[in-house]
Amino acid sequence: MKNEPFEMCMLFDFYGDILTDKQKELFDLYYNNDLSLAEISEHVGITRQGVRDSIVRAEHSLVNMEQRLGLAARYGGLQSQLDEIADMVGEIRFINQTRCRNPEIAQLTQRISERLKQLSDEGVSHGI
Repeated sequence: MKNEPFEMCMLFDFYGDILTDKQKELFDLYYNNDLSLAEISEHVGITRQGVRDSIVRAEHSLVNMEQRLGLAARYGGLQSQLDEIADMVGEIRFINQTRCRNPEIAQLTQRISERLKQLSDEGVSHGI
């Protein structure tokens, strides 16, 4: 457990709804609040082993869903491509500002940047 906290939290963001309410609570306490198994056990009133078993089952469920659907990996690939496009727009903007000074290019790069931000924000809020 806790081998890949960032990955687990990302999978939780995508697939957390498939977990039981108790698994969600324990997962959140363990990964997001960084509590130990003993602290969680004391907090929720079950054994340390019960906490561990529940978190391990939640982790397996999340990993299984990712293996089946691949949404988190797909999102990471899309986000990487959006970042690359944003970098290219920055280069075009720089070239335009230092060499061309074309207002149409400036306007287009601004619109592209706004659209990229919109896509990125929508992806985050919709778990794409």
